[in-house]
Amino acid sequence: MRSLAARPLLALPLLLIPLLGSCNRTTDTFKPRITIQSGKGGVGVSQQKVFTVTGYVLDDTGVTSITVDDRPVPIEPGSRKLARFRFTADVKGGKGTYKIVARDAAGNKDVMNLPVTIDTAPPIINVTRFERTGNVVRVSGTAKDNDSIQEITVDGNRLNITPGPIVEFYAETTGVYADLQVRDNAGNITKKRAQ
Repeated sequence: MRSLAARPLLALPLLLIPLLGSCNRTTDTFKPRITIQSGKGGVGVSQQKVFTVTGYVLDDTGVTSITVDDRPVPIEPGSRKLARFRFTADVKGGKGTYKIVARDAAGNKDVMNLPVTIDTAPPIINVTRFERTGNVVRVSGTAKDNDSIQEITVDGNRLNITPGPIVEFYAETTGVYADLQVRDNAGNITKKRAQ
């Protein structure tokens, strides 16, 4: 006959089974996400043939490697869950593509093919209407670009526009004339004085 003190010890393994059953390992199915940040120009567009591309990779468990065209790229110091990187693009001709691959510890990967374009053509400003009443100047027109207009300013004040290859604008300012400035996606700038 067993003693009463031994009975709780026999029941102990039965109590541990439900607790041990909840120790399942979770699998990492979240693949890294590559994001390219734009600098002075837009994403993948530059005035220069050699320029720096910056970005980051987001992963829930941490990024282990980043490559560009099968060459390793250093991950900048900081968290591996938000892994920042940069590389120098050297575009031969007017266009090119860079293959960026990011991997995490579980072997999940994300692949991004980043097209890059060299754009040295400045935007074109066409003033369709200019009128001055007293000290108030009204100016309207269009800005055109081979890629995309990103910003229009009149006397240093930025207009609210929707970026695109052709953008209509209207502004009121004070003075004798209106100084217009248009910037495209690559950072090319055209200035014009409307009077």
